[in-house]
Amino acid sequence: MRIAAVQHDIVWEDRDANFARLAPQVARAVGAGAELVLLTETFSTGFSMTPGIGEPEGGPSSRFLAAQAAEHGVWVAGTCPEIAEGSGGAGGEQELPYNSFVLAGPDGTTHRYRKLHPFTHAGEHERFRAGEKPVTVLIDGLRVTPFICYDLRFADVFWRAAPETDVYLVPANWPKARRLHWKTLLQARAIENQAYVVGCNRVGTAGDGTEHAGDSRIISPMGELLATASGIETVVLAEVDPAEVLATRDRLRFLPDRRG
Repeated sequence: MRIAAVQHDIVWEDRDANFARLAPQVARAVGAGAELVLLTETFSTGFSMTPGIGEPEGGPSSRFLAAQAAEHGVWVAGTCPEIAEGSGGAGGEQELPYNSFVLAGPDGTTHRYRKLHPFTHAGEHERFRAGEKPVTVLIDGLRVTPFICYDLRFADVFWRAAPETDVYLVPANWPKARRLHWKTLLQARAIENQAYVVGCNRVGTAGDGTEHAGDSRIISPMGELLATASGIETVVLAEVDPAEVLATRDRLRFLPDRRG
């Protein structure tokens, strides 16, 4: 499967403006042969924690992804702040949104993963609920496991998902100040789990002043850089093959040696 990571800027808290900006970028990725197109974390709002930023599950951001998937006949994914169905209540945590990874298919199917690790350093834990477990989706024989930004620092969840994973998708709003961590951890997660990793990070300056350098990349099960990007809006594209994951793990039988 050919996967594209769309490295893009984000208009702060303006969904419609972002939909208008991103639609041609999705089309460009599809025109280059992408069968799965990954947008960034909080692609439609930026990494905002403004109270009320959440939208209903299946709201405008999710509908945008589904519409793009249907229009182009591909899979399209990104994250958005979503309040789960049936989670309304009399205030408190129940009304907080999840940082929700939405994976929309060309046939109208939708899968969701909710960010396990809110970024407490920035107060995300006060504005977003934590997810409960990883999710793996089978797409045409390719086992796809999404994680989101800060999840990248927690190797154990990647390890646990590894036996059922061919490719990890990691959309992010990772800050420029810690770009070395982003690049190093993406490569480490690929090497230690012998799986592809697709890291899709935003560029530009967020509404809160945080700068982002992009550095989106697609990494092989051996840790090789298959495609990389600098600090501009662009698309990185590479072919991922589950047979290559199987061959790598068969040749170098590291995963069975894990203990605990």
